[in-house]
Amino acid sequence: MVRRIFDVDPLTCSRCAALMRIVAVSTFKEVIMQPDPAAIVETLSIGEPLIGFYDAPDPAPFAPLVEPAAGRECVFASYARWREGKTLHLTKEKHGCGAPQLLGVRGRSREQMVKFLVDEEGLRASHELMDLWLDAAPGYQPRHEHILIGPLKAAQYDYLRSVTFYVNADQLAVLVTGSSYYRRPDDPPVVAPFSSGCGQLASVFGDFDVPQAVIGATDQAMRKHLEPGLLAFTVTKPMFELLCRWADDP
Repeated sequence: MVRRIFDVDPLTCSRCAALMRIVAVSTFKEVIMQPDPAAIVETLSIGEPLIGFYDAPDPAPFAPLVEPAAGRECVFASYARWREGKTLHLTKEKHGCGAPQLLGVRGRSREQMVKFLVDEEGLRASHELMDLWLDAAPGYQPRHEHILIGPLKAAQYDYLRSVTFYVNADQLAVLVTGSSYYRRPDDPPVVAPFSSGCGQLASVFGDFDVPQAVIGATDQAMRKHLEPGLLAFTVTKPMFELLCRWADDP
């Protein structure tokens, strides 16, 4: 093998070397494209992993992967596995309860959903009101076949749609302040919309190219999977970049 390498003519070697440099530079740029949240995590003593919501064509780079264990398993049943460095893999075939909000797959009709949320869950005063709330949150429209939720993967930053900080109330207060640091008063960047827990990861964002933040983990059904007192602070990529910039601002 060594001899065959040295038998290649100099021009070919030069071209190969140039190609290797291009590949190396491209790979390096891909890795460093994601801003470093270390200053936020360390300053606020955030002990929970930052969780990314990815919409990607290939799940392989996100390994190790886990799938919903049952037909309607809550997305947040994977929280302990996120702590272990694993990523939840959702598709239209294996999606758990997050299918309507994250993949556009309807397990219930609209009428059945309204009856469930009002008559069984008691979330609104009437079916008419719930209909209005559901109209206001139409659900996330995926770009690719694979939704992946788990620890941040720097090399997959192109496919990142949102980042969630799982924090206590004191940490949340600081993040809310940071989210407003570069923003005008007529453009409030932080909201707390009604949605399922998984819907708050993506469905509530109308435009992912705008710096936005959502206070979440307010869905009672998913809270049993979290430590008491933890709240979610979910941000779009532009807001994530602003927060990292703010944390490094002297």
